[in-house]
Amino acid sequence: MSSQSATRTLTRTTTVAAGAFAPGHLGGLTQFLPFELVDNVLEQTRTLQRRVRTLPSRVGIYFVLALGLFPGLGYQRVWDKLVAGLSGLELCTPSEAALRQLRKRLGPKPLELLFNVLAVPLARPSTTGVCYRRWRTVAFDGCNSLKAPDLPRIRALLGKVRHHWGMSGYPSLRLTVLCETGTRGLLGAVFGPAEAGEIVQAFRLLPRLTSQMLLLADRAYDGDEFLGRVADTGAQFLVRLSARRRPAVLAVLPDGSYLTRFHHVHVRVIDADITVTTSEGQRITGRYLLATTLTDHRRDPADTLIRLYHERWEIETAYYSLRHTLLTGRVLRSQDPRGLEQEVWALLTLYQVLRMAMTDAVESLPGADPDRASFTVALHAARDQVIRADHIVPERANSRGLAAAIRSGLLPPRRARTSARKVKCPTSRYPAHPTSGHPLKSRNVTSLAVVLRAQPASSPANTHGGQRNQVLQIMRTAPSRIWHARDLAAALGITTRYDSFCVQLGRWTREGLLNKVANATYTLATDWLPPDTQPFNQERS
Repeated sequence: MSSQSATRTLTRTTTVAAGAFAPGHLGGLTQFLPFELVDNVLEQTRTLQRRVRTLPSRVGIYFVLALGLFPGLGYQRVWDKLVAGLSGLELCTPSEAALRQLRKRLGPKPLELLFNVLAVPLARPSTTGVCYRRWRTVAFDGCNSLKAPDLPRIRALLGKVRHHWGMSGYPSLRLTVLCETGTRGLLGAVFGPAEAGEIVQAFRLLPRLTSQMLLLADRAYDGDEFLGRVADTGAQFLVRLSARRRPAVLAVLPDGSYLTRFHHVHVRVIDADITVTTSEGQRITGRYLLATTLTDHRRDPADTLIRLYHERWEIETAYYSLRHTLLTGRVLRSQDPRGLEQEVWALLTLYQVLRMAMTDAVESLPGADPDRASFTVALHAARDQVIRADHIVPERANSRGLAAAIRSGLLPPRRARTSARKVKCPTSRYPAHPTSGHPLKSRNVTSLAVVLRAQPASSPANTHGGQRNQVLQIMRTAPSRIWHARDLAAALGITTRYDSFCVQLGRWTREGLLNKVANATYTLATDWLPPDTQPFNQERS
């Protein structure tokens, strides 16, 4: 047996690597990142050493991950943490230059593949707070607050953001992730220069969606093309629309929501006013315009979906844990593009492994919600176990485990609270003044009221959506008729700006609402025929 694969069994579930491989561990987290997985990733990326060195490739993977556990320490001090609990073993003491060469030899590919292997749903479908009906709730969002060193090679890759007060202090990295809202675990990630839009990055993550998922997303993701691509994956979605959008009405449902169509996708639009009352008696009202593929108003009441949309904010907590708890707000340490890529993949992998440990610990408590697990508690417990080499050396095989630390530090059930959303910008000397009516400090919510804005029944007199809806309703009175632009203008009472009205008809034709059969002559598109003449699937299977 080669020295690379040689291990000594200590307990039923714990092993320690022999020889030069001994420093390659993460304490209690090693059970979620076993040696066999790391070796397989190294083989697939062809980064496995050809001969056993003083610093094997496997040790390099765990060392790069440990750099994320201790972001404020240099290479030598992080190495000391890895070997602190391995007393009695003959271990080398590499220089910082040797550790830098180890990182360079590995490159970013093994860490990228390792993250993609681990980026899977973490909780069972029966776990509290993970699913809505039969769908696992997931969310998209972007973050551009990861800062890289202000060096020429980094600036050439990422550039610098220009603000009205000057250039930003550090180059920014834009990160977009697909997150499982129930556990805050990651299902995929894309990152690059901040100038790359998060929607462009989100398109690359769409293959991660499945038919067992319900996507929650904010107004940045309400484009028709993007939602059409989401629907093509088989996933359901519940997305907030921009208040400026006024979708055409296909049919009004009894609860006041209405059906419409985005390209080839039938969706239901819920328009509601939400009023929260704080513990100090302050009342705050906001409008939510949601679009969803869950079109059956009986099985999916509007009030339930509006409250479900709040789960989207779990991804903000995930970003907070990554940027502020794990990194403590520090600038990334790598000073070249390849090292920067490697470091980000390592941070994402480490974050995912911590979430795996948290979910595994909470699922052993019946009825417990994974969002009660404290990321801070898990992080500090993992650091302590790395230093002590818990569950790695025989003397500490039966020490208090990571799961016990997580369970003993569960947070209390979450309270309903509200506050103004603030952006902390250290490059500005002046504090931001939020324009919303939310309190500056967090306040408890004592009550929440949802009032749907009921849409009037479909008729030519319905002005919701302006002239577009009126034209649709007029043409539906005679679905098989061929309409001339002048007939439609006369029905609407348009006596001036006839040319502008014809331009609008042309735009609605390009949007798929109308078919142009001759010059200034139109018929109603098949997809926009009245529901009683066009079959409508109440819910995609």
